[in-house]
Amino acid sequence: MLRCQVLAILLLLPVAGARAALPAEVDGQPLPSLAPVLEQVTPAVINIHTRTRVQVRSSPFFDDPFFRQFFDLPSIPRERVQQSLGSGVVVDARNGLILTNNHVIDGADDIAVTLEDGREFSAQFVGADRETDLALIRIDADGLSELPLHDATPLRVGDFVVAVGNPFGLGQTVTSGIVSALGRSGLRGLEYQNFIQTDASINPGNSGGALIDLRGRLIGINTAIFTPSGGNVGIGFAIPASTALYVKEQLLRHGEVRRGTFGLAVQDLDRPLREALEIPDRSGAVVTRLAENGPAQQAGLQPGDVILRIDQRTVRDAQMLRAIEGLLPVDEAVTVEFLRGGRPEQVEVRLREDLDARISGRRLDDRLDGMMLVRVPERMRLPGALVEEVRRNSRAWQSGLRAGDVIVAVNQARVRDLAELRGRFPHSEDELALEIRRRGVAYLVPLD
Repeated sequence: MLRCQVLAILLLLPVAGARAALPAEVDGQPLPSLAPVLEQVTPAVINIHTRTRVQVRSSPFFDDPFFRQFFDLPSIPRERVQQSLGSGVVVDARNGLILTNNHVIDGADDIAVTLEDGREFSAQFVGADRETDLALIRIDADGLSELPLHDATPLRVGDFVVAVGNPFGLGQTVTSGIVSALGRSGLRGLEYQNFIQTDASINPGNSGGALIDLRGRLIGINTAIFTPSGGNVGIGFAIPASTALYVKEQLLRHGEVRRGTFGLAVQDLDRPLREALEIPDRSGAVVTRLAENGPAQQAGLQPGDVILRIDQRTVRDAQMLRAIEGLLPVDEAVTVEFLRGGRPEQVEVRLREDLDARISGRRLDDRLDGMMLVRVPERMRLPGALVEEVRRNSRAWQSGLRAGDVIVAVNQARVRDLAELRGRFPHSEDELALEIRRRGVAYLVPLD
């Protein structure tokens, strides 16, 4: 009996092996495969690895100069090198331009790029936008493949998509899924959100990689995942191609994204507000405040108006309005549709850049390149201008300026706000010194 069982198993083995290998055709038709599309796409998706040198000290006594002198200790701080991995997409082969996430290269001292064919290059920083988590870098290389951003065809929930990237540093990896939702928002740390949600497997290291459709068109840049465990659970987010294309063009032209404003504050149209304003059950954003002589006020909008659409784009809530506002070109007129007293109306509003609220240092003086200045929040109760961010290794960084500093004087001339600081530039003197407040302590920062 045992001999019969062994014989039966041996006879089944060839049959099982034959079933494991799928035929090339079924009923004369080739089996569907993404391989031909991916052969065109994957050479344009690259791996990024960065190194950041961080100063560390083994003891707080090392900060005391008397302690160092007594024990004859060197004053050179120790360094620890942090490394990170990510992905990117070559969007312009001729100029070697690569689009990735800002968080992939943010603060890096060295950025290295590895192509699919194994070649490795050092990359140069072109520009970044922290608000959308996008960055542009450049390499000097021949024979690059590109994957231009494509935003002509509207996406629909249920469309098949493919994610290409470098998860966990394993090397180039391809996963597939569908569009799970559109217009997602609510992720922490990003101001302008309009994400594509997908169940294509996205993991750490996929950031900055490509989300493509079945025709091989680049429809998004993979950015984030929702995960309770650190791994993929089928909820990934990608920045739409339309957003990425606008940011890329701004970074190429200005090295930053210059944004306009409607000059208004809004809140969500929730149920109590709908009942109070006698508005039917629908989405929108309610105007609560208008900036004096701002674009919205000049166009005729009023507090209590419910904004429904901007240039045919539906405004679901306050977050969606801010996302639309932040991705519209400065000085462009747009049509705003709204309800007033239950009646539909519309006006044209021309976005205007508010340089008294936010401006990059490079627009004031080359010595301030790499930092962003904003109006000091009222809660801080300080005169001056707030340094919102400073790019690592920029001229502003090398001068010693850091995020959180408040500039209160330029060459000993006091400034009350960002508008007054702007009035001190362009600066004709060769010497430039800023007085700052950092955690309640005054410092003088000379700029070369």
